[in-house]
Amino acid sequence: MPSPTPWLRRLYALAIFLSSCLLFVVEPMAAKRLVPLLGGSASVWTTCLVFFQTALLVGYALAHWLATRFGVRQQAWAYLTVLGAGLLCSLNTSPGLRADVAHPAASVFVLLTATIGVPFVALSASSPLLQAWYARSYASETSLRPPYRLFVLSNLGSLVALACYPALIEPRFTLRAQSAAWCAGLALYTIACATIVARIGRPAAVGPAEGVGGSDAPPAQARLLLWLGLAACGSMLLCAVTNYLTQNVAAIPLLWVVPLAVYLLSFMLTFQGARYCPRPAVLLLLVGALGAPAYLLSRDESNLDLDVSIPLFCATLLIGCLFCHGELYRLRPAARYSTRFYLCVAAGGALGAFFVGILAPLIFDGYYELSCALLFTALLALIATWPGAVVWRALWMVTTLALVVAAAKYINAYDADSIARLRNFYGALRVTETTDQSGRIRTLYNGTIVHGMQWLAGARRYAPSTYYAHDSGAGLALDLCCAGRTRRVGIIGLGAGTLAAYGRRGDLLRFYDINPLVEPVARRLFTYLGDSQATIEVVPGDARVSLAGETPQNFDVLVIDAFSGDAIPVHLLTTQALALYQRHVRADGIIAYHVSNKYLRLDAVVQQVAANAQLRAVLIDTDDNDSRGEYGAAWVLVTRNVSFLARRELQANAAEIEAVPQLRLWTDDYNSLLPVLSWRSPPD
Repeated sequence: MPSPTPWLRRLYALAIFLSSCLLFVVEPMAAKRLVPLLGGSASVWTTCLVFFQTALLVGYALAHWLATRFGVRQQAWAYLTVLGAGLLCSLNTSPGLRADVAHPAASVFVLLTATIGVPFVALSASSPLLQAWYARSYASETSLRPPYRLFVLSNLGSLVALACYPALIEPRFTLRAQSAAWCAGLALYTIACATIVARIGRPAAVGPAEGVGGSDAPPAQARLLLWLGLAACGSMLLCAVTNYLTQNVAAIPLLWVVPLAVYLLSFMLTFQGARYCPRPAVLLLLVGALGAPAYLLSRDESNLDLDVSIPLFCATLLIGCLFCHGELYRLRPAARYSTRFYLCVAAGGALGAFFVGILAPLIFDGYYELSCALLFTALLALIATWPGAVVWRALWMVTTLALVVAAAKYINAYDADSIARLRNFYGALRVTETTDQSGRIRTLYNGTIVHGMQWLAGARRYAPSTYYAHDSGAGLALDLCCAGRTRRVGIIGLGAGTLAAYGRRGDLLRFYDINPLVEPVARRLFTYLGDSQATIEVVPGDARVSLAGETPQNFDVLVIDAFSGDAIPVHLLTTQALALYQRHVRADGIIAYHVSNKYLRLDAVVQQVAANAQLRAVLIDTDDNDSRGEYGAAWVLVTRNVSFLARRELQANAAEIEAVPQLRLWTDDYNSLLPVLSWRSPPD
């Protein structure tokens, strides 16, 4: 067999690198299109991860089927056909997208399948299939250049894409421009594959696959199950850490890519060989990596700065995945069984993502999946080290037992003082009841974020608390807007219904909320809605979709208070969103944006959007008042009502909105959180 030409080897490397870049650039692009359709929930990304892992499994299954059932030439032409179909599908850059908020997880799968399904599966099949072609074409050289090294190159391409998206691509290009560039990249990849296929078609370049790396014997069923479990564990850690960071630390979409990049980095390090990740060192580090977050969870320590929490939990993810993926590499088969190996890895990844993204919200009433992932990792470490020295066996038995105790303490801490715990796609709701010197207090949490609080007796029962006090932006807007007449008020975000306390006889308060669990909680466990003298209406579904389908409501005040964890959904802050609000607000009406956030400078975003619409914006920033149960809150009031803006009460609480360098106007097609991100939370 003639020696392979260097340019063809480089073309293999280029094709694998490019396909991985395209695969992992399209993930945040596609998710960003879906987030607005489902209320900006951080769970959208977790469900997207389930889809991506499932589509990866389909792609790997396609690669395995082609590689084991057909000759190389037939494989190549069949793959080119699938790739061509994917290229045609990708040319439809603006499909009509509409989500079913009653079945959000199913909507994610349907919409992603319709928009990127075929090209994503085609790109997913590229790495295992091209590695199989390489192993067969250059069998005489694979002992020196094992095809598993190409898997490292594949993950390098993925890592580069993920690093570039939030730092270079998203801040500079609109979604339309990103889609056009992605289609061009897919076309270039198709050309590279066609060139490889033309070379494969020559008999001189084809040879039998040789055993490279690992045992040449077919893998036993027990080994297949272990591959599956290790891959599932890594995927569980990825999804659980992502869930924890976005739900309990900060619901910042930018954080989605950080754990995924760490996950890919672990593949790169482990598949380079054991010299980069010595097994004893990884096992020792793993004890601390599992113990630290388990301890924090058991003590309910979640109020950490981003520059502390992100490194801590990402270190746990990295070391956990170094263990899982290092064991996968150690147990890898010969090259002829590589597609079966990758198929098991993909199947495990899909199972782990499915557990966190789909099953956990159905079977748990809180965010317990991170504890489950930590415990599962310890159990796998116990299984992996059982045949070895007794000291390893004893260490992991003790570690596993300690994690069981920590998980139990975490669940007990979460359940403490709870009178209701509910969870669905949109979040985990918890209502606690406590007592202080003033009486009983009920508090509604979404994750760890307070969404309303109420005293159950006395005059305080009727007083607005938390972020909605009379001197807050929302309170001033409602108290000062319409002296001497009834009001029509729109409120995006229900929570405990606290703003209903402002309702007077003859007023109409119309709430919009996407989460179907919120209204029953607000009506049964809090009395703001029932006590209000105003007429109360609650409209289910995403507010933008609902408002777009309604006739003008002529609101005097429209309050934008739709939290998702600790962040307002981005799609409620764009120029198109403000234009929609203006259609429903009177000419002299007020739009009140709740922008309280530890990590994002959303006040500057709102001011820029308001200025673009030739409206004035004023920031109302108030401090805590613990004696009255009032929290510090930041609101931006947007209006053209000059007399309202001149009111003394308003001026007394107004604060300056500081400009943010390099901040561009947010639209539905362009919005980047990077310029407004602050890594440290402000002091309490």
